[in-house]
Amino acid sequence: MLAVQSLDQIKEWVLEKKGKEVQIEVNKGRKKTVVRQGIIETTYPFFFTLKMNVEGSCQRVSFNYVDILTKTIELKIV
Repeated sequence: MLAVQSLDQIKEWVLEKKGKEVQIEVNKGRKKTVVRQGIIETTYPFFFTLKMNVEGSCQRVSFNYVDILTKTIELKIV
């Protein structure tokens, strides 16, 4: 799990983990969370993408680095 305080540290951490499999926990509010596994596919200045295998189909999802900072999502290395 990532424990950082600034966006620059988050961007650097995600860039180092590019191509590795991670577990993502998305907080959807009202005690609803979704846990999935995927690979960090690409990183951009303001967001990154995950490639996930959901119910037999390949799906790409993008997240902001701010989502990690605000704890909307949590990433863990698998």
